[in-house]
Amino acid sequence: MKDIIQALAATGDEIYAKICEVLEVDAENKTADLRPLDGSADILDAYLVTDDANGSMYLEPVKGSLVCVVFISKQIACVVNYSQLKQFRVKIENVEFRIDKDGFLLKKESETLKALMEDLILEIRSMKFTTNTGSTIQLVNDLKFQAIQNRFKKFLKD
Repeated sequence: MKDIIQALAATGDEIYAKICEVLEVDAENKTADLRPLDGSADILDAYLVTDDANGSMYLEPVKGSLVCVVFISKQIACVVNYSQLKQFRVKIENVEFRIDKDGFLLKKESETLKALMEDLILEIRSMKFTTNTGSTIQLVNDLKFQAIQNRFKKFLKD
């Protein structure tokens, strides 16, 4: 992207923007098809992210929502602002943070915050203590831990 902008500056071409309606989103290729509100021709395959393989911030717009698209050349368009999001994701090397309607995902390598919390609560719920008369067999506040566990399940995603 940086190289394209520098090349554009060298050619003297102007960068301009349009407000568009989102027609379709190709989440796999991180592009969108757009219809400008000014009545000009549809814009196909506008970029939603510049370099997803090497870490990025990916914002996926909702179909039918409005976006601002910037033309960095006559053939290359990039979405830069969104009225509604379906998904937000930040990826930095092996760390990922994602938000969508189902909750939050915080992941580092193959470990997720949800899995860590689930393991922690399961271990707490199975704790046993030795007393002067032997070991305990029942966690008195197990129902409270179950309720907390269910709250985490609803808040975090896999």
